[in-house]
Amino acid sequence: MAIRNIVKHGDDVLTKKCRKIEVFDQRLSQLVDDLFDTLYESGGVGLAAPQVGVLKRVVVIDIDDEPYELINPEIIETRGVQNGPEGCLSYPGQFGMVKRPMYVKIKAQDRTGEWHEYEGEELLARAFCHETDHLDGNMFMRLVDEWLES
Repeated sequence: MAIRNIVKHGDDVLTKKCRKIEVFDQRLSQLVDDLFDTLYESGGVGLAAPQVGVLKRVVVIDIDDEPYELINPEIIETRGVQNGPEGCLSYPGQFGMVKRPMYVKIKAQDRTGEWHEYEGEELLARAFCHETDHLDGNMFMRLVDEWLES
């Protein structure tokens, strides 16, 4: 296990679409463990692989000691609306108001390749959306701008 450097806003890796995971091996398991270690060291609630310079569809989230490892995640259902402050480990110290769904259902694989479905409301729903956005090169500040324009 290792703590990796978090890529900061302005690095091109954060704007690229990530590759789907097709091989579920020890290297993937190590990446997931490293992402959790880095997340815990940073004090955040979620971290996506591109935030440590790895263009793979891998996300980790931990809210209230409930860890989620999400590989190849897909949002399959959303409901409701919430507006609230959001930050990002790649934008240290910056926050903005973002509109997100109140409820999100997501399906994802774990490090062994097994599929799971998870549901989340409020902060967990926000984290599911925020972290999966990273996998497509989308940063939350884009949504802050949209919120300001509405």
